[in-house]
Amino acid sequence: MGVGIIMLVHTAFGRAEQVARHWAAAGCPLVIHVDKAVPRKTYDAFVNALSDMPDVRFAKRHRCEWGTWGLVAATQDAAKIMLRDFADVRHVYLASGSCLPLRPVQELIDYLAKRPHTDFIESATTADVPWTMGGLDQERFTLRFPFSWRNQRYLFDKYVALQRILRFKRRIPNGIVPHMGSQWWCLTRQTLSAILQDPERDTYDRYFSKVWIPDESYFQTLVRQYSRQIESRSLTLSKFDYQGKPHIFYDDHLQLLRRSDCFVARKIWPFADRLYQAFLTDQAGAMNRTEPNPGKIDRIFAKAVERRTRGRPGLYMQSRFPVENRENGLTCAQYSVFEGFSDLFENFEPWLAKMTGMRVHGHLFAPERAAFSEGQTVMNGALSDSAALRDYNPRAFLASLIWNTRGERQCFQFGPRDMQKIEWEIAKDPNAQISVISGAWAVPLFKSNSNFSDIRREAALLQRVESKHLEVLRSQWTKARVRIWTMAEFIEAPMEPLQTIIDEIGQQNLRGLAEVPRMTDLSGFGQFLQNLKNQGMHPYLMGDFPVEHRLHEPQQNQRKPYLVR
Repeated sequence: MGVGIIMLVHTAFGRAEQVARHWAAAGCPLVIHVDKAVPRKTYDAFVNALSDMPDVRFAKRHRCEWGTWGLVAATQDAAKIMLRDFADVRHVYLASGSCLPLRPVQELIDYLAKRPHTDFIESATTADVPWTMGGLDQERFTLRFPFSWRNQRYLFDKYVALQRILRFKRRIPNGIVPHMGSQWWCLTRQTLSAILQDPERDTYDRYFSKVWIPDESYFQTLVRQYSRQIESRSLTLSKFDYQGKPHIFYDDHLQLLRRSDCFVARKIWPFADRLYQAFLTDQAGAMNRTEPNPGKIDRIFAKAVERRTRGRPGLYMQSRFPVENRENGLTCAQYSVFEGFSDLFENFEPWLAKMTGMRVHGHLFAPERAAFSEGQTVMNGALSDSAALRDYNPRAFLASLIWNTRGERQCFQFGPRDMQKIEWEIAKDPNAQISVISGAWAVPLFKSNSNFSDIRREAALLQRVESKHLEVLRSQWTKARVRIWTMAEFIEAPMEPLQTIIDEIGQQNLRGLAEVPRMTDLSGFGQFLQNLKNQGMHPYLMGDFPVEHRLHEPQQNQRKPYLVR
């Protein structure tokens, strides 16, 4: 009889009985505390179910609400009974009704027998623990917390705020240094009895009864006063998520729990039949006799926490979508945005689709509708071409398009006539590849048959819009890959930019482009720009475009040698 078990139970009494019998079968006496919130009928049935076990005791019941003194009081009373009734107990192990022994209990008894003076309890100062939640680290020991954080949250927050305004600060008794750690410990008889019989216990109890979450600080602090040797770790595997809530283990965690080599794990789902069947055995070969090492599975839990908090790139989930910048990137895959190309080339979209095998859309953010490829009105994921639906949340529209077509690169056109609300989202997206021919928006105006006064007015508007857009693309916050050519420099040697674009998409061709898009006839375009200047509108985004300019449609034999960098 080397190890005594204290069990704190509040639910799943069938499983608690099963685990209690498992502990007792290995010769461990038990003192069980049942939450006072449990109905009397349920409590009596549980006591009656264990009445045939001589080494089981029940402690005085306390209301054990999370983060309150009741948990410490319940542990104190149970520990007092353990030390009084079972003189042969050397170590006292604190567990819950949802704990499950992962290794034969005899291994735990042997392990502790070799360490008769060692206390296993997490005990670290507030400056050294990374798991405190809610901003209350040192303040949990210097303010008063008479209200429940869960059931009286309004009063809790207001009372904390009032104490901060009044600069209230409690005195820590006898100069003790507050420590924190896991609630689940294993203490030697000498250390535990010293804590319970301390002459200053009433002082400590009054102080810690108004500390926030005292079950994680009472024993963790006082153990430093008496312990001969502390191993600052828990023998119970207990993992918590980023919100401070315990992970629950299910049947599919069987191999994960085996890999931990820990003696006990919590919190086990009460309906995890496979786990209870696998671990409630005392067969010698159930697990290897090795040092507990929960760190072996920390990497897996870290990945799980990251997946839960950040999600998958480009996938918006209900729990994260309303929170700005909490998503894991805007999109899930790379895509290309072309600005001015469909204005300058007559068949740019079908040419690009043929050259790359990618899906090439028109102007997805045009004011009339989303111009999906091949004139489709509905895309993957039931995305409608409705401008009203798209503009309700253009960010989600783009993210959904890329997510629902993942595995197939998307390309689309963009320009100053389009809805500009999406520009910053695209500019900050590392998955975006943006290619711009600045000033190309003037080509449709040049080809139009409108009154020149209307053309001038629209040209001035479009130039202002594109100028602001280029400032966004050149911003220090831009993460997209951006290439910008003025229209004048692009048409001087169009083959190299076209080849660069194709290569960046991932369609490298060392022999160059076998086919080129048809450039629109720009005869008289220079004079058109001059006419705009003569009317008082200065079209500067096209670059240095002379009135008489040799304009050539790109031909294969005009291509400059292209070197792969």
